[in-house]
Order: sequence, then structure tokens, then C-alpha cells
Amino acid sequence: MDWNKPEDLRALREKLLEDPQQVITVEGPEGPVTGTVEQIVGRLGLPELGGSYFTFSTENNYMIWTFLKKVWEKGWLYRGADVMPWCPRCATGISQHEIVTDGYEELTHRSVTLKFPLRERPGEALLVWTTTPWTLTSNVAAAVGPDLTYVRVRQGEEIFYLSKGTLHMLKGKYEVLDELKGRDMEGWTYDGPFDDLPAAQKPGGVTHLAELIEGIAVSAAQAHRVLLWEEVGEEEGTGIVHIAPGCGAEDFQLGKENGLPLIAPIDDEGVFGNQFGPFSGMHVSEVADPIFEALEARGRLYKVEDYTHRYPTCWRCKTELVFRLVDEWFINMGPVYDKPREELTPEEKANSLRYQIMDVVDQIRWVPEFGHAREIDWLYNMHDWMISKKRYWGLALPIWMCECGHHHVIGDEKELQERAIEGWETFEGHTPHRPYVDAVKIRCDKCGGTMSRIPDVGNPWLDAGIVPFSTMQYRINPDYWRKWYPADWVSESFPGQFRNWFYSLLAMATVVDGTPPFKELFGYA
Repeated sequence: MDWNKPEDLRALREKLLEDPQQVITVEGPEGPVTGTVEQIVGRLGLPELGGSYFTFSTENNYMIWTFLKKVWEKGWLYRGADVMPWCPRCATGISQHEIVTDGYEELTHRSVTLKFPLRERPGEALLVWTTTPWTLTSNVAAAVGPDLTYVRVRQGEEIFYLSKGTLHMLKGKYEVLDELKGRDMEGWTYDGPFDDLPAAQKPGGVTHLAELIEGIAVSAAQAHRVLLWEEVGEEEGTGIVHIAPGCGAEDFQLGKENGLPLIAPIDDEGVFGNQFGPFSGMHVSEVADPIFEALEARGRLYKVEDYTHRYPTCWRCKTELVFRLVDEWFINMGPVYDKPREELTPEEKANSLRYQIMDVVDQIRWVPEFGHAREIDWLYNMHDWMISKKRYWGLALPIWMCECGHHHVIGDEKELQERAIEGWETFEGHTPHRPYVDAVKIRCDKCGGTMSRIPDVGNPWLDAGIVPFSTMQYRINPDYWRKWYPADWVSESFPGQFRNWFYSLLAMATVVDGTPPFKELFGYA
């Protein structure tokens, strides 16, 4: 059977549709291979069926399970809640690896400058600027730079506050009445733009991750105050930053540090939930005009302008990303130490996967040589690796969770069968994909309860990075694998690959074997 011929693959597809459990025999390079149609499909990536590389093959999936088991045993795998880039079309999170640099496009959005009336200073207001008006429904705080100089200005009958370096953004004549430092504004309270929304009135806020707001008794409307934040600048905007912890990564961290309520307004398709009044049911891409109209009606709108900037888009479908609060699974890359790499102790390296990968990078010949420096730079600056996706089809992450909060990672099909307490009969004979693998339950080591597989699937770069092991039978025939590993040569275009394919190859090889997956790499633009 020739897997390069579309008609052969179509014939296999038809048999799969007829009855996936029918037994068939196909010709492989080493002789006939017999199995159910589903088993044959699951073995397409093995040499016995031609050696082609199929990411959905059973061996490819179980090899990633083996990798993740090793990661978990080292204590590097964890579930974390964060505000992440999110594609509302694909309905999944996008990791840092997938958007840095060439994941951005030059786009024009409408920015809005609006007024936050100060509660204890009648007739006075903060001027706040944002390029994401949809996030104003979730405002909780405002941030100023502690050492920036701010001005109190009069325009007509109104008095505004903004940073001195952004006075140029005011429209019309104004009179500077006073100057003060950002730290002098700390703790000022204000009225938010949409405090009448049910979401803004709810104690703690609104999020599907209830554990994040436990113990927070105040609502967003009650919590509005000015915070100090060293990151506030005056290169753009007004020098006063609107903070929505449910809609921005930095906002989320600032909210955690200050115990702020949390409002996460949109679902996985970018649609507002049912506690957002007139905006409920609206898509994030169509809500700007209604928000501007509402601000105008409330007397809060100062001005709307076009703003051109680099903005992240989905690397698959090019949809504009939003930032959304989600729970995902990550591989901890470890700390970055404040000293040269050569001075690190073995214990320090053992606690930081990024440095272990750097040692592997050093053993590879990079052509041109700057490729080495680029990869090292990425490893120094990268965040933890997000490995989960909120999708249905793909690598079934081998993570089983218990209601008590304990989780366990399964390393292969043998361990799964040994640990199974129900559902094995439903799964047996199928490839390790949903829905069949989800039927298997295991016993919790901590409380004795029943553990179920998490619904998440894996980041596709796991599929790409495991190739040197899955296609060369690392689990099945170690001697055969060692004969061909590592690859002599990799040739690939540079853009994006330092943080994607090169990185995933290097990270997975470091964890599994501690050696380089290839000897030399030739990169080109």
C-alpha cells in the first residue's frame, strides 16, 4: 500500500466510515500487516506501514505521554490560571511561542479617551485612554506612575488629571492649575464607566474560576481606586491606565497583588455573558460603537480617535486575538538566575529546564552562527510553556484529575490499563483520542476517589517536537532508535522556528534523553 497515493488513503477512509472495527490486511514494506481499520490508521506513522509521519498516530501520541510523564515526575507540570491571548474564532488559547514578533500585524483600531469622575473631588475626573473599549465593562482600578508628574487642568467647566508628558493629547484650550506626583494620587476613588452593570455590582466579580475570587467581599464598583504601578509610562495615552484584571495579563497580576475583584466578560467565542446589560450576547468585535454611544450618553466620552499599532493575531486563522482569563496547563521553565550561566551550580541547573536546554543548544553547530545566540536569547526570555488547548480533536493530554484537586499523569497505554477502574472495555482497541480515552477512569492516590481525564488537548508543537522519538521507535525498539538518533542535519526557515519547532525539538529531547536531537542546523530567511 502506497501512502503517497491519495486513492489509497481514500480507500482506507471509506473502510473507516463503513466499520472502524472490521479487520483488514494491508501491504507494508516488510510484509502484510493485519488489524482493525482503526488500528491500521493509528499505526500509519510506523515503519511497518511505510514510515510516514502522522501526528495522529498512536505511537506519536503515546510518546508524548511518555515525555509529559517525565516532565510531571520532575515537578515541572502545573495547572495555572492567567489572562492569555485567545482566538475567539478557534476558541482556544494562543501561547507566547505562537505570537511573538511575526504573530503581530499592523492594524488600526479606534482608541477612546474617557472620564473617570473622582468621588471625593466633585467636578474633577481622571482622563483614561484605551485601545480596547470592550474591556471598559470590566474596569476595576486605574494605575498611575508613582514618579511621573501629573497635572490638574481646567477645560471649560471641567477639571481633568493626566500626566504632564501627555498634555498634547488634549483637544482645545486648557489651563494648568497644579502639578503633583503620581504617588500623591494613590488611593483616590472614582466612579467607573459601567458601574450599573450586574457584573460590576457582584461581590468579587464574575469569573468561571470561582477559586480566584474567594474572600473578596467588595464589587468592582465598590473597589475603584488609583493604584501605583511602576510600568505606567507616558509614551502614549494619558499616563493613567485603566485596569481590568479579567482582560489583561499585567492587569491580572496587578489585581492579584492588590486583592481586586475580577470580571471576565467574554466566553470562548468572544461573546459577552449575561451580566453585562445591553452588551450581553454581543461579540467583542462589534461592541465598540455601542460602548462609545453609552459613554456619550453618560457624559463620560472625551474623544475617539483612530490608532495604528502592532496587534497580535491568530497564527492559524489571522483573527485578532483578545486577552481572556483561562485555566491552562504549563511546563515550568524554571528561574532565570542573576549570574553567568557558567557559574551555575548543578543544583541550580537541575531546577531550571531552560538552562538544561541551553546546554543542549551549545552542542549543536548552527549555520549561520547567530542562530545559536537567537535560540539562547529566546530561552532566557521565554515564559512557561503553555501546552494545553481548549479543543476537541488532537493529542489527548494524559492528565487525570480528581475532585479533591489531585492530578496524575499517565505515561503510556500499559500504565493506563493497570490504573483503570472503569471504561477500559470502551477504550480498548481505539487510538488514544476523544471520546474513547475519556471513558477510562483511575483511582486517586490521594483520596481514593475517581479521577477523570481533563478535556484539554495538547498544543500542536508537542506533535512536532516529538518526531525524533516517535518515528524512530524510541519506546518500541530503543536499539533501532539509537542507531538513527540524533539527526545529522536540520534545514528550515528561521522566522518563528526558534520559539516553535526548534524549541520544541530541543525541549523534548532535553527532557527525554538529555542530548541534542540534531547535530547541525542550517537556517535561512
